[in-house]
Amino acid sequence: MEMTLEVIPLPVSDIDRAKAFYVDKAGFRCDVDREVMPGARVVQLTPPGSGCSIALAVGLPSPTGTAAPGTYHGLQLVVTDIKAAHEELRARGLDVSEPVQYAPDDGGTFMYFTDPDGNGWAIQEYRKRAAVPLRDAL
Repeated sequence: MEMTLEVIPLPVSDIDRAKAFYVDKAGFRCDVDREVMPGARVVQLTPPGSGCSIALAVGLPSPTGTAAPGTYHGLQLVVTDIKAAHEELRARGLDVSEPVQYAPDDGGTFMYFTDPDGNGWAIQEYRKRAAVPLRDAL
């Protein structure tokens, strides 16, 4: 059986502020922004090139409980050129850290940012990804 991870609900305190941050500064695409039932709104955003999105929601019940805004950490994006990504994100106004190389091999360089609520993201450089799909690289 194959499964795909396609949507991660992300807790935020202000859906409009979060949408603006992810679209304008992080460069995500807005796929959905609509009222799904009276008083309930969903905004689904996807990083460029990704098959997985984040979902911001207000007014929806959660059968598994709701996390507090700013409590998600370790969300990770992958790029093939971290220096180019750093330049583009800085040009968009994103406060992203300088790249840090933890290991000399491919996959050992990271940079970090947080959204307006404090949810924490890492961006990892994985150059091989440009030529080899992840499942083939493992």
